[in-house]
This record gives sequence, structure tokens and C-alpha cells, in this order.
Amino acid sequence: MNGNITFSMIKPTATQNNHTGHIINMITNAGFHVIAIKMLHLSKDQAKAFYGVHEGKEFFERLIDFMSSGPIVAMVLKKENAVEDYRKLMGATDPAKAAEGTIRKLYATSMTMNAVHGSDSDENASLESRFFFSDFEVFKQL
Repeated sequence: MNGNITFSMIKPTATQNNHTGHIINMITNAGFHVIAIKMLHLSKDQAKAFYGVHEGKEFFERLIDFMSSGPIVAMVLKKENAVEDYRKLMGATDPAKAAEGTIRKLYATSMTMNAVHGSDSDENASLESRFFFSDFEVFKQL
């Protein structure tokens, strides 16, 4: 799996503003295959468990409140060089600094409400994917 999968999450503001379809379209047009997808509403405890690496940082509680404020779309994406290519497609965390044509430049409203999450390493792609999906839910044949 290493090297050819990444995890993506469309965040609450983007889903609530009806950008889900546009974002998925950008992802597939960039050559990614969606091999697992689901929409759900994270509880505060689930958001804390997912973002636990950031616990203690000044933005942690704000992030947890935001991530549990509405529906998210979790996805496992497949493509050669998936993590790096998806990070380029997302754009910088700060939408004001994101390159033109990136997801965050188009759909983010702030650093916290930055439209999407994406894994930062192959290891985290695997961990984050397994947080949301069982092996049974990930289509491996694509």
C-alpha cells in the first residue's frame, strides 16, 4: 500500500457549502481513484482521537469544535505518489498562501476551515485510512 494511497477528508464547512462534488471532481480529474468513501459526523471524542497528535497546541480545541460541527467526507485515494501529489492538489494550509487552482485556494475559508485534510506521510496515510475504514471497506483492485 505504501506510496500509492493517501487519506483525504472533506471538512464540515466545505460539505455544508455544497463543495463536496466539486472537490471529488478535482481529485478524480487529477488522476486519483477513490477506493473508499463515506460521509459521517464526528463526535468530539472521535475528532480528538483523530487529531490527538495536536493535543496541547493552541489551536487544538478550536479544531475539535470545528471538526465535530458538521458532516465530513472521508476517503482513501489511490494513485502513484499519492501523498505528495494530493498535498500539491490541496495547497497550503493557509488558503491565502495556497497556489491558484488548489482545493484550499478555491474552497477554504480560513486556516482551520481549510476545506480538506490530507495525510502528510505514507505511514499516516495508512493510519488515518484505518481510523475510518476497515480492510473490508477499501477497494483494492483499482
